Amino acid sequence: MHALITGGAGFIGSHLTEHLVEQGWTVTALDDLSTGSAENLDPVRRMPGGAGVELVRGSVTDSPLVHRLADGADVIFHLAAAVGVLTIQQQTLHSMRTNLAGTETVMEAAQAHGSTVLFTSTSEVYGKNTTIGLREDDDRVMGSPLLSRWSYAEAKAIDETLVQQYHLHHGVPSVIVRLFNTTGPRQAGRYGMVVPRFVRQALTGEPLTVYGTGQQTRCFGHVHDMVPMIATLAQTPAALGSVYNIGNPEQISITGLAERVIARTGSSSDITYVDYQSAYGPGYEDMERRVPDCTRLTELTGFRPRHDLDDIIDDVAAHISGRRSVPADRVPA
Repeated sequence: MHALITGGAGFIGSHLTEHLVEQGWTVTALDDLSTGSAENLDPVRRMPGGAGVELVRGSVTDSPLVHRLADGADVIFHLAAAVGVLTIQQQTLHSMRTNLAGTETVMEAAQAHGSTVLFTSTSEVYGKNTTIGLREDDDRVMGSPLLSRWSYAEAKAIDETLVQQYHLHHGVPSVIVRLFNTTGPRQAGRYGMVVPRFVRQALTGEPLTVYGTGQQTRCFGHVHDMVPMIATLAQTPAALGSVYNIGNPEQISITGLAERVIARTGSSSDITYVDYQSAYGPGYEDMERRVPDCTRLTELTGFRPRHDLDDIIDDVAAHISGRRSVPADRVPA
């Protein structure tokens, strides 16, 4: 099997590349390296078969390039997108163009070359819906379209519609996954990702900076749990034409996360609080909680998260400290 992974040098993309190579796939990774890094693929290149991974630097909006790379691809894993709160806030128009035009380019290429598409969406599409246990058919609750905060969610929702319509009307085999706060080694904190930011601050003795009240709750999933499910769904005929939540339902407040990181790393850091306006600018909105219901995925694949929050913190700390991360198949005690 041959895979084209857009965003293949990014955080999730590099782990997916590693997983597929372990399974005997050949992989072409397309990445503009705006948030990804060629270094993320260094561990893959040291693996048996990893030297054959091709990294192509370019944009997912470059139609001739995407068509060339899609030729011969059994599956296109479409991960490329502008991501991170800071990126979306500071480069809203560019982010929307990348996320919308990129997805249509991928779907056109898949139709032309007979590829299956696995599209990575996001829990952000649920917006302000605070239902405990969000299901794939739950309503979306969005803020004002004039607030750039919601532009990422809006673009991803339109992307989902594009993918579904190409599946229904053009016969492109496709499946959509909505990822809930996926984190782990190689994730960068500089784009607004909270776990690597907290861990880095704790390891360096800086105060852990909590935005807002800290009472907002999130659920964090280990990338080593998410990636195998992404690969599995792309190869499961019964999954085609549908959407699946992938996440870990374990809830924790952001203040609780900061306290957990401090305790787990043995840090002497304090916790400080910064209001949203100071952190992200005027008009920023957040949601109180976001908890996945993964029943649909579990019924199809038997999915159960194998890594907990302590595993995530340990693995991110090991990566930031320069130590080798734990194997992907480790089961927590």
